[in-house]
This record gives sequence, structure tokens and C-alpha cells, in this order.
Amino acid sequence: MSAAADDAPLHFDDEYRIAKDAAAREMTANAKLATDKEHQMSLLQGLRLYPKAIAWSILISTCICMEGYDVCLLSNFYAFPQFNRKYGKQLPDGSYQVPAPWQSGLSNGANVGEILGLFLNGWASERFGYRYTVMLCLICLTGFQAIFFTAQNVVSLQVAEILCGIPWGVFQTLTITYASEVCPVALRGYLTTYVNFCWGLGQVIGIGVIKSMLPRTDQWAYRIPYALQWMWPLPLFIGIALAPESPWWLVRRGRIEDARRSVLRLTSKHEKETGFDVDETVAMMRHTTMIEEKLTRGATYLDCFRGVDLRRTEIVCMVWAMQNLAGNSFTGYSTYFLEQAGLEPAKSYDFALGQYSINCVGVFGAWFLMSRGVGRRALYLYGLMGLCTILLCLGFLGLAPERHRDQAALATGSLMLVWACIYQCTVGTVCYSLVGELSSRRLSIKTVVLGRNLYNVVGIICSVLTPYMLNPGNWNWSNYTGFFWGGICFCCIVYTYYRVPEPQGRSFAELDLLFEKGVSAPQVCDDTSGGVCGS
Repeated sequence: MSAAADDAPLHFDDEYRIAKDAAAREMTANAKLATDKEHQMSLLQGLRLYPKAIAWSILISTCICMEGYDVCLLSNFYAFPQFNRKYGKQLPDGSYQVPAPWQSGLSNGANVGEILGLFLNGWASERFGYRYTVMLCLICLTGFQAIFFTAQNVVSLQVAEILCGIPWGVFQTLTITYASEVCPVALRGYLTTYVNFCWGLGQVIGIGVIKSMLPRTDQWAYRIPYALQWMWPLPLFIGIALAPESPWWLVRRGRIEDARRSVLRLTSKHEKETGFDVDETVAMMRHTTMIEEKLTRGATYLDCFRGVDLRRTEIVCMVWAMQNLAGNSFTGYSTYFLEQAGLEPAKSYDFALGQYSINCVGVFGAWFLMSRGVGRRALYLYGLMGLCTILLCLGFLGLAPERHRDQAALATGSLMLVWACIYQCTVGTVCYSLVGELSSRRLSIKTVVLGRNLYNVVGIICSVLTPYMLNPGNWNWSNYTGFFWGGICFCCIVYTYYRVPEPQGRSFAELDLLFEKGVSAPQVCDDTSGGVCGS
């Protein structure tokens, strides 16, 4: 009976099932091989195997420079005499200032647009792909930037800030996602945090352009900087049009052969040391995508606030919000602040140029510290302590007598350079690693969008308060503003100590277990073994 059954011909359905099971087993085996090779890959091997992926990732991340450039222009134009005469009102002492309500409105316009862009990105990038989404945003941005150049009043500037904020919001998360998908684990932390370097680069260029315009007294002093925004979109559009699409996105769309070609375009054909195999890599992507589809099916934003995921969502949101609460939004007005503290406009821009330069090189400082084994939580916590100390020192400098105002102003500028160095080496850069590691895989994208939107909401609140604090026609706190942000920063230190765990050296499964057990952050061991203290 059994022999006859064995000799009986298989039906088509049975043959299809057996072939399908064999293909699934082969895909799983190849996925495991690719995963093991990726985990064993060193930084140097990653650099040799993925040089083209690094280049394409850097190109797309450069889109963030545009936001850094414009935000730098706006906040520093408040200390620009020519800009104030055009868009401001005359004060009793004869000087001109953009009123604090309009300063708040203009600064928040971009934040409002970015919130819309963040939600739009979640739909557009999955529907049309990363490349086409970025290219469309660049086209829109080219048109929106014309409003800045032709603006005759603050209302036009407000409209331009909101409209430009939409593509900037898309860039904020899309650039990070593209970098994480085209590069292996060995390079992922460096290329996702490279975004912070792009912010600094855009700000350095912006402050340099403004400083070069100081001798001018006509309308072109502020129109030329706005016109230079057009230098970004065209070269970026051409480069991104030639870039390969994310192979992960292609796999999610079922375009397996296209994904294979994309992986080949991202890797070096001559690198054999790692035992790289394109079919194994694509199999890993297919296997991971199938698992994620099962996990995320039916997931909604409400799930981020249920059960264990509530704590993870809270931490991710707060880690991002604390970038602004630690004084970042306040230092964004550095030139205006230093001018109110007593520095001449030219010297204020010199200090601001130094600050934004530190924003660039500070990212490399964070890379060095992370490569030396310093934990993410430790960097974030000690960074907040350093920032709090600097902010309080800035406040105490406001107590200096009037006869020493020049010296106090120079000390203020020097301390702001120290603040920028500490921020970029710790809180500003490490944040991107923490939000990626502490969110659950099932709700990762939704959690990151919520966190970044809270960052923007907090940024709106801070942008409302800061102009009133610094504007001489309003609260005129000057250096005393440091006491306010120092107090807020101290609250951030307390929160970080008790709520933010150390993810370094722990797999996603180990982190899931820690959150499921409800282990508090201070109980989590500082070693990289994944153990739990006090359990």
C-alpha cells in the first residue's frame, strides 16, 4: 500500500507545494548565511564592499543641508540690520527689530510644514519609492524658494516657510531610512548619524553667506542669500535620478530582480574577502520582509500607546524632544543672542560661524566615542549634564556689571562654542541611534514619526518663547535665558537617568525582553552582555 502510494504520480498541487517548500527552505538558509556574514563584517570590510552605497547615501543625505541652510538664514537674519529694516518695526531707540510675534511665527512656519511632510513621507515613499519622492520634493522646493526671493513682507516669508517645510519634513526621515536600507549593520550607525553633519554643513554655508553680505546696505544683502538656495536642487536632482532605488523597497513591492540589480549597483564587484553573495543578500531581504509583514499587519498608531509599547514610544519621543529642551532651539538664535549680550554684529557672526563649524566636526567626535565602546545612554546622560552646566554659566554671566559687559559678551560667545561641541558629540548625534534601537521592530516607523513630530511640536513651543526672551522690545532676558533652559535641561537629566535604558550591545530580542519585564533604566547593566541588574 505504502509502496504503491510512493510510486503514484504527484498531482500538480502537490508538486507546487513541494517546490514552494523547497524554495522557502533555500531562501531561509540563504537569509541566515547573509545575516551571519553581515554580523561578522568589520567596518573596514563594509567600506570596501559598499563604497557605492556610501556615496549614494551621502548624496541623498545632503538634501538635509537645504534645511540647515534656510533655518540658519532665518534665525540669523534677526540680527541682520538690512533684514530688520525691510521686515521689522522701528523701536524707540531708533533701531529696527522684527516683532517677537512674527519671529515666533516665521520660525514655527517651517515646523508646521515639517509635521505635514513627516506624515506625507510615510505614504509617498512607500507608494512611489525613495528616489521619486525626493525628486518630486526637489521640484516643489525650487518653486517654493522663489517666494523667499520675491517676498515684500513677513506674510510672504511665512507662506514660504510653511510650504518649504513640507519637503524638508520628507527629507528628515527619508534620508535616514535610505541610509539604513542600502548599507550593512557595520556602516549603519555612521551613515544615519551623518545627517547631523549635513545640518551643520548647511548652517556653516548659510552663516558664511550672511557674513559676506554685512558690508552691503541694499536689499540684495538678504535677497542674495535667499537666491543661493537654488544652488542645491538641480545637482541633487541629477544625482538622485542616477541613484539606485533602495533594494528593500523593491523587495517590498515584489520586484525581486530589480532588487538584485540594485544590490549589485550598491556593492563592489571586486570585493571577495567578505564572501558576499547577491542572492543570499536578496534572500535575507525577502525573509525579513515576510516576517515584518506578519508582525505589522493591522498595526496602527494606537498600538504605539498600548501595553509595553507605550513606554518605548514615550522614551523615543522624549529622547528626540530633549534635543530642543536641552537648549538647542535657544542656541539656534546664537547670533541674535550674542548681539543682545553686547557683541558687535560682525563678531556675533564670527562666533556663530565657529559654532556651526563645530556642529560639523562634532559628529566625528561622537563616532569616535561610540567606536571606543562608550554607551549610548552614557553619552546622552553625561552630555545633558555638560549642557546644563554651560547654560547655567551663561545665566550667571548676565550678573556681570555693566562696565564688564564686553568681557562678559566674549565669555558668552566662548561658552556657546563649548556648548555646541558637547551637544554635537553627545545629545545631537546619539539621539539618532537611540530612537532607532529603542523602538520595537513592529512599530518602528510609526514610533519614529511620532517622536520626530513631538520634536517639531516642542520646537514650535520653544520658537514661540525664545524671541520673547531675547527681543529687547519684549522680555529682554539676554543672558538670564540660560537659567531658564538650564532648569529645563536639569529635568531632562533626571528623566534620562530614570527612563532611558542602555541599548548598546543588546539585540532587539534582548531589548524586547527588558521592556516586557518592565526593568527600569538604572537596573540595566552598563556592560554589553545584555544582563539585567537587580533582577
